[in-house]
Amino acid sequence: MKKSAVYIMENEDEAIRLEAKTDREAVKRQALWCGVKPGLRILDAGCGPGLTTSILNEMVQPGGSVIGVDYSKKRITYANDNYSGTPGISFYFHDLREALNGFPPFDLIWIRFVLEYHRIGSIDIIKNVSDCLKPGGHLCLLDLDYNCLSHYQLPQSLAAIVPKMMERLDREFNFDTYAGRKLYSYLYDTGYEDIEVELQAHHLIYGNNIKDGDIFNWFKKVEICEKWLGDLFSEYPGGHEAFTSDFRAFFLDTRRFTYTPLILCKGKKPAAP
Repeated sequence: MKKSAVYIMENEDEAIRLEAKTDREAVKRQALWCGVKPGLRILDAGCGPGLTTSILNEMVQPGGSVIGVDYSKKRITYANDNYSGTPGISFYFHDLREALNGFPPFDLIWIRFVLEYHRIGSIDIIKNVSDCLKPGGHLCLLDLDYNCLSHYQLPQSLAAIVPKMMERLDREFNFDTYAGRKLYSYLYDTGYEDIEVELQAHHLIYGNNIKDGDIFNWFKKVEICEKWLGDLFSEYPGGHEAFTSDFRAFFLDTRRFTYTPLILCKGKKPAAP
């Protein structure tokens, strides 16, 4: 399969969406589980607009540093404009599907919400980043599972089309709705030791506890799906406008229940023979 030039969530608001959906306290809890602490040298692989990189950099001070890399020049520009002035942090444009050359070895590598966009090719990314991880260092993979599929109680028309949307994204755009459940095997198959796994709720939305960032994030997802999968909505009663209206009504109804599992997996790189 050729490398896809398509990032399915690309839009003029993507940096804003990525920042809006980032919960600082959740990132800190996840990072602590991964072993982030002062003094470490960390690679944030697939750093997006740089907010998570900035949080990690706060956690490795004093004495640590974080490098963020991403294959979007727009996101790297945004990250440099907004976060590069802080000591210990730097950003570089790089496609993780290519070898990382020229970086001194890292103590810990963090890959969060990246592999879900590489159903085919995830293992190559892991091998590439592993080459610049110190023996004894840790690779931390964090991703969603059953992505966008856990809602109750969707109207029948929505319940029928949402799985079809995700299947099309997987098949045609190399997305991975089930990325999270594969993380353990990725580390196991590449020889990592002392592998640990944690399961958390990423989305847990019910009643009035919904955040503005969640609303913006989910409605932007619907907008993007309509962009890529427009023909699919010809079978939806009323077309894509009715789908948008129906999903908004469901998502803003305080009776709805929406959740998404987040799987965290970390392993230690074996010492060199």
